[in-house]
Amino acid sequence: MRSLSDTLQRLERLRARTGQFARQQGADPAGGALTSFTGFGSNPGALGAKLHVPDLMVGKPPVVVVLHGCTQTADAYDQGSGWSKLADEQGFIVLYPEQARANNGNLCFNWFVPEDSRRGSGELASIHQMIETVITRHDADPKRVYITGLSAGGAMANAMLAAYPEMFAGGAIIAGLPFATAATVPEAFDRMRGHGLPSEQELQRRLNDASDHQGPWPTVAVWHGTADSTVAEANAQAILAQWRGVHGVATDAAHQDKVAGHDRIVWTDARGRSLLQYYRIGGMGHGTPVDATTGMEKPGPYMLDIGLSSTRMMAQSWGLMPDGIKAEVGSRRAASKQMPPDARTAHAAGSIQGLIEGALRSAGLMR
Repeated sequence: MRSLSDTLQRLERLRARTGQFARQQGADPAGGALTSFTGFGSNPGALGAKLHVPDLMVGKPPVVVVLHGCTQTADAYDQGSGWSKLADEQGFIVLYPEQARANNGNLCFNWFVPEDSRRGSGELASIHQMIETVITRHDADPKRVYITGLSAGGAMANAMLAAYPEMFAGGAIIAGLPFATAATVPEAFDRMRGHGLPSEQELQRRLNDASDHQGPWPTVAVWHGTADSTVAEANAQAILAQWRGVHGVATDAAHQDKVAGHDRIVWTDARGRSLLQYYRIGGMGHGTPVDATTGMEKPGPYMLDIGLSSTRMMAQSWGLMPDGIKAEVGSRRAASKQMPPDARTAHAAGSIQGLIEGALRSAGLMR
């Protein structure tokens, strides 16, 4: 049996080769960068995609799907929101569907085009294919898939939750719009202004008609700034009304509290489990709430530093923190310290083997 030091040296050389392979594929081996994701199906919506897979993951990793807003790219949104950096810290996969200018000149997801916003068709079908391929290709946990998006991306995230509810455990909609409320560009602008929104009964009917799903339904969080002049706050209220129906909760919330000085309103089931949440961000305009002090998030256009990280708040609510790679590594180290010396050496060798296998999987050399 080779010595542990020899194994470590071999692992270092393997990591170097893995880094070289990643650079050849356009990835950043230091983490935080997205790589192109292709070969996920027929792609009827003609979308692009980017992906981030951490070097170290424990068990079947969760998947977070992130949809950028208009005029944004996947890379720009990731740099602002810090999702891939958090994924490295906690050991989950991040998938970024990306709009093509040929589909929409402003890079908006076409949430208002019927062919792109219904189950089995267009852009929604492309995103569905991406998620299924990520789950298969990376042995991810199909029961822990989550989705979020900003503005048009938020509207598209809501459309995915409505059309494919069986695919998601939860979702978060930032400055988005309710499902199936516009079918033309003029109607889309009207809805963004808060004009012509359907009744609560009609909103719920359209959600129910989106699929034949009977439950359980994904949890939903809605984030919206009170000073948003691009997408009126009435849309946040309409999204909540749309989802209250399938979740069977009353109009009145179970409780209300403050998060970093901002209102959080929560609807729960009979057991007290959160089903719907509304983060009403006082004085915030149109964009994603970030906290530059985390060191992972970067303010910019539509990435608004209000001292509150929506990225981390979402991850916490979905159970992605702190039960990630850091906690698992810490528990393994603690368990190792309690072992007899001989057993500890064997345990360390087993851990190294796991790291080697993880590096091989990251390089695409092992399933």
